[in-house]
Amino acid sequence: MADDAHHCPPRDASRADTLLGVVRDMVIELHPGRARRLRVRLDSNLERDLGFDSLSRVELLLRVNQSFGVAMDESLVESAETPGDLLAALDDARTQDNREIAPPEASRPQPLAPGEAIPADAATLNEVLQWHAQTHPDRPHIFLYGEGQTQTTLTYQDLWEGAAAVAAGLQHQGLAPGSNVAIMLPTSREYLCCFFGVLLAGSVPLPIYPPTRPSQIEDHLRRHARILGNAEAALLITVERARSVARLLKAQVPSLERVVMPEELTSHGRADHLPSPQPDDLALLQYTSGSTGDPKGVMLTHADLIANIRAMGDAIEVDAEDVFVSWLPLYHDMGLIGAWLGSLYYGIPLVLMSPLAFLTNPGRWLRAIGEHGGTLSAAPNFGYELCLKRIPQQEVAQLDLSSWRFAFNGAEPVSPNTLRAFAERFAPAGLRWESLAPVYGLAEAAVGLAFTPVNRGPIIDRIDRDLFLRSGRATPVAADDARALEFVACGQPLKGYELRIVDEAGRELPDRTQGQLQFTGPSATQGYFRNPEATERLFRGEWLDTGDLAYIADGDLYLTSRVKDIIIRAGRNLYPYELEEAVGKLPRVRAGCVAVFGAREDAGGTERLIVVAETAEHAREVQEELTEEIVATASDILGTPPDDVVMVPPHTVLKTSSGKIRRSAMKELYESGRLGQKPPPAAVQFLRLGASAAVANVRGWRSRLGRLAYAAYVHALFWFLTPIVWLLVVLSPSMGLRWAIIRGGARLLLLLTGMRPRVCGLDNLPRDRPCVIVSNHASYVDGLLLVAALPLRFTFIAKAELQSQFIAGTFLRRIGAVFVERFDTHSGVQDAHRATQALHDDVNLLFFPEGTFTRSPGLRPFRTGAFSAAAERGVPVVPVTLLGTRSVLRGDSRFPQRHPIQVHVDKPIDAPRADWHGAMQLRNHARAAILNHLNEPDL
Repeated sequence: MADDAHHCPPRDASRADTLLGVVRDMVIELHPGRARRLRVRLDSNLERDLGFDSLSRVELLLRVNQSFGVAMDESLVESAETPGDLLAALDDARTQDNREIAPPEASRPQPLAPGEAIPADAATLNEVLQWHAQTHPDRPHIFLYGEGQTQTTLTYQDLWEGAAAVAAGLQHQGLAPGSNVAIMLPTSREYLCCFFGVLLAGSVPLPIYPPTRPSQIEDHLRRHARILGNAEAALLITVERARSVARLLKAQVPSLERVVMPEELTSHGRADHLPSPQPDDLALLQYTSGSTGDPKGVMLTHADLIANIRAMGDAIEVDAEDVFVSWLPLYHDMGLIGAWLGSLYYGIPLVLMSPLAFLTNPGRWLRAIGEHGGTLSAAPNFGYELCLKRIPQQEVAQLDLSSWRFAFNGAEPVSPNTLRAFAERFAPAGLRWESLAPVYGLAEAAVGLAFTPVNRGPIIDRIDRDLFLRSGRATPVAADDARALEFVACGQPLKGYELRIVDEAGRELPDRTQGQLQFTGPSATQGYFRNPEATERLFRGEWLDTGDLAYIADGDLYLTSRVKDIIIRAGRNLYPYELEEAVGKLPRVRAGCVAVFGAREDAGGTERLIVVAETAEHAREVQEELTEEIVATASDILGTPPDDVVMVPPHTVLKTSSGKIRRSAMKELYESGRLGQKPPPAAVQFLRLGASAAVANVRGWRSRLGRLAYAAYVHALFWFLTPIVWLLVVLSPSMGLRWAIIRGGARLLLLLTGMRPRVCGLDNLPRDRPCVIVSNHASYVDGLLLVAALPLRFTFIAKAELQSQFIAGTFLRRIGAVFVERFDTHSGVQDAHRATQALHDDVNLLFFPEGTFTRSPGLRPFRTGAFSAAAERGVPVVPVTLLGTRSVLRGDSRFPQRHPIQVHVDKPIDAPRADWHGAMQLRNHARAAILNHLNEPDL
């Protein structure tokens, strides 16, 4: 009887009253300012009248389930329009049961051998799928969870046959190869087959997110009309309920020939011929979600996608034992490329559920990881935060997260508080701190750009708040500094990719200095489809502008903010421009005096959508009516209501001199609680803003001019001293005198340029026997620094190309350099013998065993010549670590900058054996010693 009472509403209230009470309580929580005018009825529209967005509708469904002791179908999050719809659904709701259907044994297939799992020679996505379908057709590829946690298994053969059927249907529809096809479907078997069906037909898929509720289909498609028009989409594949608006879309999108359902494409037998795309052919148009104002479709080729997938797989060390678990939407690059196509390429199982299944019950995601032995899984920060809010502590003991080795956290700002809380909450379930992996990427790079190293765990940088906000310098502070500003490391560049931080003029900045983040790499897009203006803004020579502000420290990337005004809310991009214009057109709102921005929510790590509007109306009732109109307008335009609407008096919304809204300044006022305060007189504002602008300009110009002046000074000093040192070395009769001259010149140059290195460990240098000095190589400054810092004479090992150059070759010969051939094997062996002979002459050798350097941080593989010579001669190797020289002068730069530099000399290492194995041990120990001090990635 007690259980029956628990599953029934209170006897003194009807079901309707109880339901309306739950809804009313939530509305008051969501919008406290509307409590006085609150009218909640069974026919109230959940979105327009009551202000429920997607996430709050999820919470509402959970509360109704708890209040009535039932588990209503999760599809109600999308389909229910009113409380009355929820009331009607209560009659069909099943009794609440949190147990999930345990996956059958087939959900954990035996892993393949590494060589059997990867189509290493595939150059296109089509070839990847074909390879798997031919190699192991019956092997499970995807375990797809539908409504009610029913599971469908999709093999590689199933996907191939389904995609081939869709390709035949597209050919039957008369679709020409190379056409762009929009796919607007939920996570389903139909989506998977349609995506690859478009590729097999030789066309280009264009994923766009499906409508959330039936009543929004028309508005939803109107918002997508600009994307479809920009993409010149020839065909749209979507759900049955969208057919009624096909005529509307055809009128707005001239290129659109027809709107079809998946089932219409699978009844035409086999395709007559499947085209064979080339690696450089377009494979995907990836539009940003919510892109309605200025559609930007990132063009990604087959080669781009495969290069990025391989780089990501290398970074996380994917092997045949891995299992990926994902709820991420397949219209988003993180879910589409990172989760699905990555799993497909590496031949590992993918456990796939819909985003709605996760939102309605976040525990399903974590339970699936345990039940399927998931090792890889990803979510934006808000996904981890949702687990903290929705999974009660008593359920944690039922979870098993011990298999989860790489928990991607990306696509929106990563909150250090979320990382710490998630690690602490789920540690009893076997989650390791080292498994948490903040990452960074963007569609312009396919998806991945920087990943946290495997088994390292997050790094949270605590820096001086005031100094950073004032100058952009990220200076570490003590752990007990209560005012410290925290940023999370988003990882290190993937192999083959490079990052740099530049100022407004495009000059590269040193480490721990905030600037604009740019990248280059093998999957960098060629631009935006049919948008030359945006493409031109994207490129800075060979570099691509991410639009983000960041700094780099010890090889790790730290994102600080965005240059662009996109608001990231619950994983979706929202653009303020259209909403500002529409709200400005409302009666009693001052046109052009509306600011829309995102305010950071510290607890959740996501952003809240804020609308600030000026009005001359003072009456509370009128302002509340205006607030409701703004909520309805935002819901129509963005598909989501704002989190807060603030009505302010005239002349409160700040603007630039050209009339543009100063969103960052408005955000600062809002977060500091000063929004709406009566502004000072215009003269005072003018003087204050003028003074502030003048100070900022003076600081900016002073900083830029200072850097330019310093660079010019260093160049002038270098070119003044170099001819003198060169001439004296060439004319000097003895080797001792030559070395005294170059060491004196190097020390003088460092002294006069303010580069005073901190040298540690000089006592480790052997004085009674020759040695081989090996050092990391990061900059043109390295040789100069070692000459100045080390009180030994040594012979440089120089590349043979320099021998024929008059200036460099003459100088190096006079100081006894040994020239080695880097590319010819036979000559290289002879050169190695010459280096060994130099050791027989009791001469110290200096090697840069990386062979070369680049601008991006990281220790590259070591060549073996230095260590072979040391082992054969029986002399020790002395590892020397150089710190900071890369920031002084990067590989592709001629713009020296001030930066602290350090030389660390390690203890000598003797070879255990005078053979190849001894040389390899020498190499490994020396490299480990340098890595220990370097604080850069191991490449």
